[in-house]
Amino acid sequence: MSELLASLAALAGFVVGALAVLAVRNHSEGRRDARPTEEAEVNTLPPGVASVLAVLPSSAVVLDRNDRVLRASSAARAFGLVKGDHLMAAELLALARQVRRDGEIRESEFEVAGHKFGQEATSFGVRVAPLGSHGQVLVLAEDQTERRRVEAVRRDFVANVSHELKTPVGALSLLAETIQDAADDPEAVTRFAGRMQHEAARLTYLVQDLITLSRIQGGEPIPTPGPVPVDEIVHEAIDRCNTRAAAKDITLVAGGTEGLRVWGDDDLLVTALRNLIDNAVAYSPEHTRVVVSARPAGDSVEISVSDQGIGIPESAQERIFERFFRVDAARSRATGGTGLGLAIVKHVSVAHGGEVTVWSKEGSGSTFTLKLPAFGGTAYAVPSTSTTPMEAAQ
Repeated sequence: MSELLASLAALAGFVVGALAVLAVRNHSEGRRDARPTEEAEVNTLPPGVASVLAVLPSSAVVLDRNDRVLRASSAARAFGLVKGDHLMAAELLALARQVRRDGEIRESEFEVAGHKFGQEATSFGVRVAPLGSHGQVLVLAEDQTERRRVEAVRRDFVANVSHELKTPVGALSLLAETIQDAADDPEAVTRFAGRMQHEAARLTYLVQDLITLSRIQGGEPIPTPGPVPVDEIVHEAIDRCNTRAAAKDITLVAGGTEGLRVWGDDDLLVTALRNLIDNAVAYSPEHTRVVVSARPAGDSVEISVSDQGIGIPESAQERIFERFFRVDAARSRATGGTGLGLAIVKHVSVAHGGEVTVWSKEGSGSTFTLKLPAFGGTAYAVPSTSTTPMEAAQ
């Protein structure tokens, strides 16, 4: 009987122990189940936020209360703002912590160095705001590099225009006073009146170039493009430059393949070519030649202007298409240049879907080449007595 009681007691102890183990295990599992649920709530974005972030143009980053990245746009990772689940910019991290502490929205600007040696830094405008009630913070960073560059170019342009306009206007004012004081000296009046005409012509050229440049650099498409015979624009540009060339006994020669056509606006192309020829004449010595030639180049036509002038230093060749840039400012002003001619050429070529390049060697002259899309998609010579396949189709 005692053995039976002992067996029952042992069985009861085993059952109680088993139940205790199960209770402890269930309690532990319950605590583990509760913790992920709580953490999931903390690390989950508020409803609708993910959809909004997906369509934002700015670089977007969401940080949790421990400064870990919950979500980051592809742009944020591409710019190097985020790596893995870490925000890499210390300035942004400090700003996010301030926002988390006081709940106030903050704005700032900062720069991120380029990923490669010599690469320009990227400028960002930043807005940081609290997000939800679990210590999350939203960081929006907008790339402002291009806007700042455009603003800098605009400021330089206004400053350069002001400077360039002051010179002829000031000269005209001074010459007018001089003529007034020399009213009794006919020779002086004649001499100063000639100078006034020169300055007035320079002012006219500058204003015309500014108007042309402002019209074509806005990125607007050419209003009425069409087939343009290259022979016609070459001869028209040469005719407009003959007087200046004759004054220096410079011969203007047209050559190359005849009958080529390009797609574009004939007035703009004549303006671009005239600027290249004028530039060649201005920087060439007397009794030399300037050659304008055209040749087919696959789906393009290349129009080159070659001179026997002083050439361009290699260090300046990358900048010569900038507005108001002059290799030799004193010589340029002496020749009546506005500093806008090559900038106009560049913008005309871009507006036509083409490009302009330069080859030059100091003391050996320069060659500027306009590469323009051929009419019909392929460059070929069209005899003057026949029609093009495209014209026949029309």
